[in-house]
Amino acid sequence: MKLLNPYLLMLLALQPILSLAWVNSPGINALNSCRHPLCTRRGHFKVTGSIPPPRVHGTCLTTSKEAVEENPKSGFFSKIKAAIPEAHERKKLIPLSLMFFAILFNYTILRDTKDVLMVTSSGAEVIPFIKTYVNLPAAIGFTALYGRLSDKMEDTSVFYTVVTSFLLFFSSFALFIYPNRSHLHPISFVNWLSPQLPSGFSAPLAIIRNWSFSLFYLMSEMWGSVVSSLLFWKTANDVTTVEEAKKYYPLFGLGANVALIVSGQYVRWVSNLRASLAPGVDAWAVSLRFLMGAVMTSGTTLLLTYRHLQKNVVGKVKTSPGAPKKAKGPRMSMKESAKFLMNSPYIRDLALLVISYGVCINIVEVSWKAKLKEAFPSPNEYSAFMGTFSSVTGSVTLLMMLLGRSIFAKFGWRFAALVTPSMIGITGLSFFALNYFSDVFAPISAALGTTPLMMAVVVGAAQNILSKSSKYSLFDPCKEMAYIPLDKESKTKGKAAIDIIGNPLGKSGGSMIQQILIFGVGSLAAATPYFAVILMGMIYVWVKAANSLSVQFDSAMEASSAE
Repeated sequence: MKLLNPYLLMLLALQPILSLAWVNSPGINALNSCRHPLCTRRGHFKVTGSIPPPRVHGTCLTTSKEAVEENPKSGFFSKIKAAIPEAHERKKLIPLSLMFFAILFNYTILRDTKDVLMVTSSGAEVIPFIKTYVNLPAAIGFTALYGRLSDKMEDTSVFYTVVTSFLLFFSSFALFIYPNRSHLHPISFVNWLSPQLPSGFSAPLAIIRNWSFSLFYLMSEMWGSVVSSLLFWKTANDVTTVEEAKKYYPLFGLGANVALIVSGQYVRWVSNLRASLAPGVDAWAVSLRFLMGAVMTSGTTLLLTYRHLQKNVVGKVKTSPGAPKKAKGPRMSMKESAKFLMNSPYIRDLALLVISYGVCINIVEVSWKAKLKEAFPSPNEYSAFMGTFSSVTGSVTLLMMLLGRSIFAKFGWRFAALVTPSMIGITGLSFFALNYFSDVFAPISAALGTTPLMMAVVVGAAQNILSKSSKYSLFDPCKEMAYIPLDKESKTKGKAAIDIIGNPLGKSGGSMIQQILIFGVGSLAAATPYFAVILMGMIYVWVKAANSLSVQFDSAMEASSAE
């Protein structure tokens, strides 16, 4: 109960925000809907004593929108009713929300677990090398594989094949690979090779020494890129109209961010369970069984929900209006697709958004994780902190999701797309300033009863929480809305290239920058001022691409409406 109290207080604090979200929701005011058998139009009302005199429309009595708005009481309840999705929309939104819940529940557990495995065994300095020399080549290879699968198999078969492969690996890691790591890891060979190489090779050698942990890190990252960014949003775009996307994409993550809170608390529970085990028991082996068991359960829920969506919803609902129909004929090869994407300003700007986010978040995140390891060297402590971090991220993102709908409705796509780079720029520079001028902030941290190290950990955590919450609530919906006006070829292969290559390319670009600076100045801490300058440069590129894409998106939507 002690863990739940802060979240109960947060939910109470959200009550006025919930009211604001309802009041600002789009739609025609409707109070007592007309139930005349011949009336199928929304916005018609039956006569009550609280509504102004009606006018006759055909065979039913209706009241004008203006008349209802004059009655504040009726307007409030009508807006609540108008905010509730219609029946044909709920058939899509409920399964999609459950799928997103299951995907992010798994990703939170996998993200926390991969960080504990790699950072506590090899250090945060190894992460840039993994993202550059492991994640990026694997992402490029998967993109080629995905193109072949999409050419030869139905979309449903691709979904089942990819998700099942991930789940089989994670269960195998917990049951077979990790318990036998001492036999599988080439520890003796790396110990023999290490003295014969320069000290700069310590991070690559750590990747080889703990290759199964590196593979787990890769598969966990790929779950986020492949299952979340590619497979889920492709499914959502296939069954969702543009108007529905504007209204409900920011809300898809509401259930998903409840998953962040739940999964974070589950990780904390597993961490406490490890601490209570008897001496001599392999604590991590036990914890991995619990964690991967939850991943398997959630993954099975994802597959069953997707099956329900394909069987009972797809083909029976409206799809994106005005989307250009792809002419039948041979599909483009990977080389032709790459050439098409490079020559398309629209796709190029989309790729710049994804790459810029990856570079910016990676530059700050790795530096923060290095501080985190200093503060929490024990795997149990590190894992418990990450569980709390995930829960708080879910809570803040939940609030941002509620505000996101109003932001899209009032300010439009461009404003929403600029929130995330602005948030990362402000909080990232604050974190680097705290690290670089730590002596200046020492009296402040002492007055607060903490240390400069712990203050940096807290500020870095706040930076990551705000950045991720703005990404989930605004950046991702903006990015996915931009795909809707495209033809099927551009959606399928363009999205695969952007999400599966662009995202790792951004992270690998940030990792390459970190590697160069580490070799050049000696450490992450010494490279802090350079990171701050590079962060400002990438934010400028990001904002410029978002402004350019906003103009193209508006033009594409106008063209679709005209058709």
